[in-house]
Amino acid sequence: MPSTAVTTEPILLRHDADGITTLTLNRPAARNALSVALMHELQNALDAIARDRRVRVVVLAGNGPAFCAGHDLKEMRANPSRAFYEALFQQCSRLMLTLTRLPQPVIARVHGTATAAGCQLVASCDLAVAARTATFATPGVNIGLFCSTPMVALSRNVGRKQAMEMLLTGEMIDAETAVRFGLVNRAVEPHELDAAVAELAQRICSKSPLTLAIGKEAFYRQLELDLESAYAYTSEVMTRNMLTRDAEEGIDAFLEKRPPVWQGC
Repeated sequence: MPSTAVTTEPILLRHDADGITTLTLNRPAARNALSVALMHELQNALDAIARDRRVRVVVLAGNGPAFCAGHDLKEMRANPSRAFYEALFQQCSRLMLTLTRLPQPVIARVHGTATAAGCQLVASCDLAVAARTATFATPGVNIGLFCSTPMVALSRNVGRKQAMEMLLTGEMIDAETAVRFGLVNRAVEPHELDAAVAELAQRICSKSPLTLAIGKEAFYRQLELDLESAYAYTSEVMTRNMLTRDAEEGIDAFLEKRPPVWQGC
């Protein structure tokens, strides 16, 4: 008798190769909207990656026509309560903070539209490479819901005037404009996207993972300090970094004109 079991494809896919972990949002029919379930899966995956020394770089991607359409509006309207909304936005905020605090660098691979919390997702990654056909927007104002939480990451990546234009008009910008605004590092032809992301990830993988973790944490922390405090903090960070085995190895290798062998300590 034929089986009637229904197989459900995971809403988040993970692929590991050569120190690079690719996490792919896999709700293509919903344009990879950040449902409670998808954010939960992504949070769990990032928490596990943070403890996994084998992972050197994380790539965040999406399946289907869009990178990420933001929050799942159908789910939100189906649960019209303060408790649900508070929990939802707290969950999303924790997810974005996790991306920033992850020891490994995170690259957004943006092949299609990234809107609202999807644009926030791009802005929360350390780096972003986009296809020239990708588009970006914070369009909440168009439906009476200002993109207040996406604004946090957006305003820390692009200039104030550019951020306000995106937030107040809700209009789409193309990938070239996103590069000019500082939201995206580079825009490439769609058929070059995978190669461009892989090349960037591999270059980062060649560095000391300990040094990358130290530097990433320091980068975000010093941004929130006044100038004098930032120099005091980063001076302490450099002292701590200089005392690591990888710094010693890196300097010795440079002086001896040989490739370094990183120990991660």
